[in-house]
Amino acid sequence: MNTVIRHILTSVLFCILFTLLVVGVTFFFFPPSNWSDIWNEGFGNVSYLVWIIGIAISVGTITGISIGWYWKQRLHLVERKLDQMVKGQKVSQEEEAYKELTSIQLRIDQLQEKLRNQAEHAQRLATERAHEREKSLQEIVIQERNRLARELHDSVSQQLFAASMLMSAINENNPLEDATLKQQLTMVEKMIHQSQAEMRALLLHLRPVALKGKSLQEGVEELLLELTQKVPMEIETKVEAFSVDKGVEDQLFRILQESISNTLRHAKATTLNILLIERDETIILRVADNGIGFDMKKEKTSSYGMQNMRERAYEVGGTFKIVSLPNEGTQLEVKVPVLKKEEFLND
Repeated sequence: MNTVIRHILTSVLFCILFTLLVVGVTFFFFPPSNWSDIWNEGFGNVSYLVWIIGIAISVGTITGISIGWYWKQRLHLVERKLDQMVKGQKVSQEEEAYKELTSIQLRIDQLQEKLRNQAEHAQRLATERAHEREKSLQEIVIQERNRLARELHDSVSQQLFAASMLMSAINENNPLEDATLKQQLTMVEKMIHQSQAEMRALLLHLRPVALKGKSLQEGVEELLLELTQKVPMEIETKVEAFSVDKGVEDQLFRILQESISNTLRHAKATTLNILLIERDETIILRVADNGIGFDMKKEKTSSYGMQNMRERAYEVGGTFKIVSLPNEGTQLEVKVPVLKKEEFLND
């Protein structure tokens, strides 16, 4: 039930009961000589009792509206502050705070500080885990990727090159009279060239995905430069310089890689917009494309890749949101609070 309506009903009921109590006590001590006169007597052809009840209802209604509106404004203020906390925003401080809500404001501040400390702890653990993973697995991953790259280059890549040269020689030195067979051989040659291009792209991707001593901005620029060289797609970027802990950098970079991979595999997009900035002590990573999109009610937004990105965002105390519409593209947004290094030292 609406707050205002509830207060109106409560006030009207209270006023009616209070009026009946006063009238009853009055008649008890000063009983009328003829009780029928109470109903017959009145003002303006309206009975005395009707006037009493009408005045009580009017006073109750006005009082209820005033009190209900008063508390509705205060509840709206609390709701707005809680909504800011849910969205990861900084809770605004009202210049003229209501005295009735001072204790609630104090609890909200304490809760926000607690959530901030939890995000700080999560980021610290993520940073420590990132350093541990980088120390223990980086060399193994590098060696394994290099081994796979060498084997593919020395075997499959060389065989594709030889097949390409052989098909080129056949098509150039042995002109065929059969147009159908000639067309088929030309298609085979094109398929071999396409396989060579895909193999070169695969060899370039067989490299460590970690930032490896680079800043987040440098890693993003290198990734996008490589993407521009390989994919016929219009890419617009806005990457600003800011400093953040290693664990947060690592997770944001991997989220960006995963989102770009999903775009290339599923979106069929021609443009890609990437935003990486810091605003109001919050890092914002936004990836948007103009691809085919999907219906969020029908498609599984809890797929492995989506769940992986969501968990990486939550791991550093951030938020993850994705919006998509059929034939209108997809937009992914991650927000991570920035915690100053001085705050770590004060602990």
